[in-house]
Amino acid sequence: MDQFPGNWGNPRSRDETVFTSTDWFPGALPAQTNPSVHTLHANPAFGPKTMTQQPIVTGTSVIGLVYKDGVMLAADNLASYGSLARFRDVERLIPVGNNTVVGASGDISDFQYLKHTLDSVITKEYYTDDGHTLSPPQIYEYISRLMYARRSKFDPLWNSLVVGGFKDGKKFLGFVDLQGTTYQSSTIATGFGAYLAVPILRKSVEGREDLLTEEEASKILDECMRVLYYRDARSLNKFQKAKIDANGVTISEPMSLPTEWSFAEGIRGYGA
Repeated sequence: MDQFPGNWGNPRSRDETVFTSTDWFPGALPAQTNPSVHTLHANPAFGPKTMTQQPIVTGTSVIGLVYKDGVMLAADNLASYGSLARFRDVERLIPVGNNTVVGASGDISDFQYLKHTLDSVITKEYYTDDGHTLSPPQIYEYISRLMYARRSKFDPLWNSLVVGGFKDGKKFLGFVDLQGTTYQSSTIATGFGAYLAVPILRKSVEGREDLLTEEEASKILDECMRVLYYRDARSLNKFQKAKIDANGVTISEPMSLPTEWSFAEGIRGYGA
């Protein structure tokens, strides 16, 4: 089968000699031209749009909290193709410089684009060699402006991002979404975590940010990830944690949690 739509010809309901339709090629071709296949290949403007029209391969929740000595984030390693648990080793927590970690929900390809963009920014800053390094709030502000600029072009990056960092004794945790909406808090969760994990985080963390130890913060994240694995069909019992403190950034190897499913035997209804 010929996979290139330009060779399929025009719809029967249209004049065979005039290419003015936009239903099979975005953007009409001039009526006086009758472009060949080679012309279409040579001019991408006449071809299909390549921007992300909707999320395809996606990641689910990212959760973060502030504790006594820094900031901690967690995200699982699953990238789902629709409802298919397709890729099970995707790292959705990335270091940006020496003091910041960015975690992403949403489209993985857009997150990869964002990662390359941030790598370029950090590289440029390194080559400037002026003794200055970007702080977490500066990286956060850059990301928020980038997300809002793409939204304003009607070509958003389909992600919800959590930015955590620690520098000069100051802890930072912020959120950015595909519209450029931003806020900062001591507890943040994206995806289904905004419904399932936020109540746990608020109850355990808010008001105790300067008292929580690293061990207690880790246990809170474990509990949130366990609840998400039970309740979110797009989650996976394989996740990573990121810790940002005075010693820099530490991202763990993938880990899993013990789970208990015997309660399912008592469920009745909904096809059970």
